[in-house]
Amino acid sequence: MARNVRLWFEGAKFHITSRGIRKSWLFYEEEDYEKYLSFLEETRTRYPFHLHTYCLMTNHIHLQLETLDTPLSIIMKNLNTKYAKYINKKYDFSGHVFDKRYGAELLNSQEYEIDVSKYIHLNPVNAGMVDEPEDYPWSSYRAYLYGEENPHIDPKSILSYFPDPQPQQYEQYVKSAATERFFWENGKLLKHEGAWLPCGHE
Repeated sequence: MARNVRLWFEGAKFHITSRGIRKSWLFYEEEDYEKYLSFLEETRTRYPFHLHTYCLMTNHIHLQLETLDTPLSIIMKNLNTKYAKYINKKYDFSGHVFDKRYGAELLNSQEYEIDVSKYIHLNPVNAGMVDEPEDYPWSSYRAYLYGEENPHIDPKSILSYFPDPQPQQYEQYVKSAATERFFWENGKLLKHEGAWLPCGHE
């Protein structure tokens, strides 16, 4: 059966998910996380794109990615193939490393973009791996919160949706409860003093 053609255009923004085959682990030790990120940079050098947020979980991956002039399918094929070959060689595995095709959800609004970044950064918290998102070493959250140097992402695009001080405002949004409300004013996301409605997808 032929695969469905994925929507792609220059400047398209996606929430990418890749999962281990049969829910198996993708990362077994620290070196594996580091190697995936190095392959990510090799891929970006060859096929430039913008990476806004990421989180590498034990058996799956989240990327918030903006394409430039290379289709997403080429980017992800290059990245996943490199990593699969590495895992199979290192651990003497054979066969598929990733489960089926990667997931690619088109982000078609500012609300969706920032809500997906929140979802990605909270993944380790929701999985019970850490108490706070800044405690997880394999995500981009610390670059947002503390301005730590992270060569893989540039947080300016997402942070630009928040008023000053942007890192603190973003932290407030990420850690907000579902009952809190936000609203847009002059292109910035502001918090109501009372309860507020979620501004997008959860």
